[in-house]
Amino acid sequence: MRYNSNAMARFTQIRRRSNLPIILGAIAVAVIGFAATMIFLDWQSRPEVRQTKVQVLGPTPRQSDPIEVIDGDTVRMNGTAYRLVGFDTPERGDKARCDDERRRAEAATARLRTLVNKGDARLVRVVCACRPGEEGTRNCNYGRLCGSLSIGGRDVGSILIGEGLAHPYVCGATSCPQRRPWC
Repeated sequence: MRYNSNAMARFTQIRRRSNLPIILGAIAVAVIGFAATMIFLDWQSRPEVRQTKVQVLGPTPRQSDPIEVIDGDTVRMNGTAYRLVGFDTPERGDKARCDDERRRAEAATARLRTLVNKGDARLVRVVCACRPGEEGTRNCNYGRLCGSLSIGGRDVGSILIGEGLAHPYVCGATSCPQRRPWC
């Protein structure tokens, strides 16, 4: 088989002048940039990494009043129910979607009771993620106010999350993200 030397020379010349390596490099940079952007946006959208300001409201419940644990993320003090912010625990009873969720809910509730019974509990009322005028009504948190509970200076949400009994759950100014499933 004979090769035309002119044709081979011309092919080599075209190949040397080709922009193919530059084009492939630009495509690689674009793909890497796109992937990095998507990872960043996904990271930003996760409730556990988004930061929100917690505004403390007055009056704060008297700390001498006993705290009654309703479930893993709800307590009652002085007749007022508080949804604890920053975390979510499984649902109890008939609100649970499976037996595993029901068992986890009981474990989270029992652990919160243990923490509260240790003493040095501090409940602080904070702003709920409700539409204006709906805080404390059935339209927002089922009529519960919002609070932050600490035991010995440690947030109970961080404790329960660290023990696998709760998920991080951070709301925006007027709405909350969809809850993660437990089943």
